Amino acid sequence: MTEMNWDQATQEKFRLLLDKMPVFMRGIAEKKVSEKAEDFARRDNRGEVSEKDMVDAFFEETPFGFQGLMKNDLNEFGIDYVKYGYSR
Repeated sequence: MTEMNWDQATQEKFRLLLDKMPVFMRGIAEKKVSEKAEDFARRDNRGEVSEKDMVDAFFEETPFGFQGLMKNDLNEFGIDYVKYGYSR
């Protein structure tokens, strides 16, 4: 499976979010979240990962106990996850 293109703004936000994570978690988070986001885009027959794909992937791959911190990070970078169906 080939790597998929990402919307440039989404790619930049993804990098910022990864940088907020503890160093020991970044590698696995990058792999799991990027693969899941690309899967979502492929499932919808799109050639580019959108912000919604990235947000959905973060929610799916982040354990519930860490989602509060994740939501804070999303807010910090101006990502409105509520518009994608998630609660505050």
